[in-house]
Amino acid sequence: MTRQHINIVWFKRDLRLADNAAFHAACEQDLPILLLYVVEPSLLADPHYSLRHWRFVWQSLQQLNQQLAADKTKVVVIEDEALGVFQELQQYFQINTVFSHQEIGLNITFDRDKTLKQYFSQQQISWHEFAQGAVIRAASTRDDWDKHWQQVMRTPLLEARWQRAQFIIDLPLVEFSSPAEWQQADVSFQYGGELTALSVLADFFAERGRHYHKHISSPDLSRQTCSRMSPYLAWGNISLRQVYQQLLQHWNDPGWRRPLTAFASRLHWHCHFMQKFESETAMEYRPVNRGYQNYPWREDKQSEVELLA
Repeated sequence: MTRQHINIVWFKRDLRLADNAAFHAACEQDLPILLLYVVEPSLLADPHYSLRHWRFVWQSLQQLNQQLAADKTKVVVIEDEALGVFQELQQYFQINTVFSHQEIGLNITFDRDKTLKQYFSQQQISWHEFAQGAVIRAASTRDDWDKHWQQVMRTPLLEARWQRAQFIIDLPLVEFSSPAEWQQADVSFQYGGELTALSVLADFFAERGRHYHKHISSPDLSRQTCSRMSPYLAWGNISLRQVYQQLLQHWNDPGWRRPLTAFASRLHWHCHFMQKFESETAMEYRPVNRGYQNYPWREDKQSEVELLA
């Protein structure tokens, strides 16, 4: 039996269609494309993730599929460890290339990616990974990094020609059925999705951000004037470059220079600290302030009593 040749876009923390380098690159190829998201049991069990994260991810996937529905395609969601998913897909298809973004995050995802890199090499599958924002993988120095950041942020946005692409949606794998609690929106938290991210950003530039520079450090006032873009950037509902270029479009608006200057500095910090984490990955397991490294930590019941006393 001849297996059909396909390419795969593996969505991770880049849950958007606009300015998505992996999606854009796949749409420039001639092979059919499978849009894939993997719900990994190891991440479901990881203490860094909680219901609020998975609910946000699920909302983001639902919005992606709303956008794709007009072209009768979707992101297929499978629950299993990523290696197992690709191994099973390779039994039914001949995977030519996997397109994805580099995930800047936990050691567990980095180890997973190293395992997949080895598997893809063995199977002669090309894996094209694209940088997250201006983060440089394994950079040993941050010399001239500011110039790199400016260059990346001012590069034209990518527009995928996905209406011309052919997609694969019928798989011999069982698709993931989300738990009921993932589907229940909590009004206490922001709603996930690319369309929502664009709406929140437009609201910020319309009026809400006018006093950003004055109120951003106030726990109370910042609730109204902050950008509210953190979760959308964290899960890739919008790219940092999209946000920065929107900022530049408003740069000369009367009364906005100081708030936008303050906002621009924080967008820069976003990538800066991701780059710091990428270059100093040990901070996942040790205090950032080395002075606390040998601190006599206690986790007994009496310590909790004393804390609350």
